[in-house]
Amino acid sequence: MPSQLDALKAHSLVVADTGDLAVMRRYTPQDATTNPSLILKAFELPDYQPLIDRELQAIAGSDAERSQQVSQAVDVLSVAMGCEIAHLVPGRVSTEVAARLSFDTDASIRKAFELIEQYDKRGVSRERVLIKLASTWEGIRAAEVLEKKGIQCNLTLLFSDAQAQACFDAGVFLVSPFVGRVTDWYKQQTGEDYTPANDPGVRFVRGVCERVDAGGYDTVVMGASFRNTGQVLALAGCPRLTISPALLEELAAAEGPVEPQVRLSGGNGQPAPPLSEADFRWGHNQDAMANDKLAEGIRRFAADQERLEQLIADRLSAR
Repeated sequence: MPSQLDALKAHSLVVADTGDLAVMRRYTPQDATTNPSLILKAFELPDYQPLIDRELQAIAGSDAERSQQVSQAVDVLSVAMGCEIAHLVPGRVSTEVAARLSFDTDASIRKAFELIEQYDKRGVSRERVLIKLASTWEGIRAAEVLEKKGIQCNLTLLFSDAQAQACFDAGVFLVSPFVGRVTDWYKQQTGEDYTPANDPGVRFVRGVCERVDAGGYDTVVMGASFRNTGQVLALAGCPRLTISPALLEELAAAEGPVEPQVRLSGGNGQPAPPLSEADFRWGHNQDAMANDKLAEGIRRFAADQERLEQLIADRLSAR
């Protein structure tokens, strides 16, 4: 009997939510997605040590000031690691624009072009890369521009219907609505434990899928931030699911059939009227969970970015 992971792959495209090369070799995901937290963890992985040493050696020998070297190193290492991942997955690798740019549309666009240029210089075309941006109004506007320039985007930290609708309106290639962080918030507020059948995060992502289907949008929905395999299996049929190494291992070790829980008709519906900025901000404001988790997510990614920069600065100073 096939594993639950293999059975799941019949209904959803599986994406590895990690930068660990060994995990990708073991579970053969279609795509991989990274963020500052995962890149920070990569500094502890043996597979990446030769790459990190090589890239930092080259940067340490430049004439740039140390602060510029650190800033350059973050992008260089993100892209270099992304290229290693691209050699192992047949599909896309997501690379994130720094969280501190989440409210600056122009700076986000510039950074995206810089990242794509670096990928191109290393032989990985833009068709293999998704630029990952926070689902703020400014991030969505940046994605709208980038999509028109042929650079496809992954909008992350998505917690509200307003965020989802604005992404659809902007023609974003892919959105990553979060499951676990939504459920975490409701558990903290209510003290309840949820089953997959009534899990708030699962229900939210199903709702995003239904909204895509009803509006006939081309945007791909990728469920993200899972806390357990029950949440993953409850979203079988969602076009893409990005899953952590621990949960990939559990799914690979478990046998049994997996039935689709999300069924899409093929997107023949009619789009909703586009949201204005005021509509977006008001709609998002009315969702306390979404407000809390978006702000928290940006702060957490920014904090990990700062830790990554400090780690790089320490290594550069030691050379």
